[in-house]
Amino acid sequence: MARTRYASDRGLTSRMLVTMFLLGLVYVVFVSAFFVITPKFGMIALGVAVLFLLAQYFFSDRLTMFAMHGREVSAEEAPELHGVIDRICAMSDAPKPKVAIADTDVPNAFATGRNQKKAVVCVTTGLLRRLDPVELEGVLAHEMAHIAHKDVAVMTIASFLGICAGLITRFGLEWGLWGGFNRRDGDQNTGLVLLAVIAVSAVAYAVSFLLTRALSRYRELSADRAAALLTGRPSALASALTKVTGEIARIPTNDLRSAQAFNAFFFTPAFGKGFSISSLFSTHPPLDRRLAQLSAISDQLGRGA
Repeated sequence: MARTRYASDRGLTSRMLVTMFLLGLVYVVFVSAFFVITPKFGMIALGVAVLFLLAQYFFSDRLTMFAMHGREVSAEEAPELHGVIDRICAMSDAPKPKVAIADTDVPNAFATGRNQKKAVVCVTTGLLRRLDPVELEGVLAHEMAHIAHKDVAVMTIASFLGICAGLITRFGLEWGLWGGFNRRDGDQNTGLVLLAVIAVSAVAYAVSFLLTRALSRYRELSADRAAALLTGRPSALASALTKVTGEIARIPTNDLRSAQAFNAFFFTPAFGKGFSISSLFSTHPPLDRRLAQLSAISDQLGRGA
């Protein structure tokens, strides 16, 4: 948070540290369990996990951009978008991220990259068509707050364990089907090993899922707060939130489903029509809570506090 004018958030920092510590602890238990269950497979799992973590950390920005069909745009190609980013950089003293556009009607935006030098802020063509410049500034200030808070990199690393657990479960199933069951005296033992692999992976996935969702919800509130204080226009961000949430409800379900995998990185979640989910499993806080926080900030700024 040093070097930018974005409001610091000790609550976010402490939550990121606690989340990373707990996920690290789960990861150690996760890998250790595989060494106990089957030492040979444990070594393979550890090697795959390390390689996957490195790939996810160093190439997360490229992978996300590729998956969302985003492309970097120059100031000549998108002068208005670059102009908004430049104003936010001037207000926040933050280095300018790469600017990208994803050609999709789903109105949204996201930030990715492991640090400020590798950061990318991407907006969809659907968002650009629907928001006015002031609302767009609020959304982009929100996304750049994620970069300033360094929670983009933390979320990238934090999501690793859940993905790793899913991959190892798949490898465990393939190993059981193609290796263990072909042994004359190993069917029963292999079945027990397979059940143990699935159980350990399921527990690790569940714990990582809940921890990353809790962190994701808080970081969205933190970015809303930081953006509103930086721009001094919480009402613009509230207007953008309300407009985008309403417009997403009109997007075809198939288009939303293709974007839901990136909900944790989006400005607002891409939920399909009729979709409902417990707040415990949501990547974002409820809209009412976000709007209430912005209203309180508006009152605070109005009083000159």
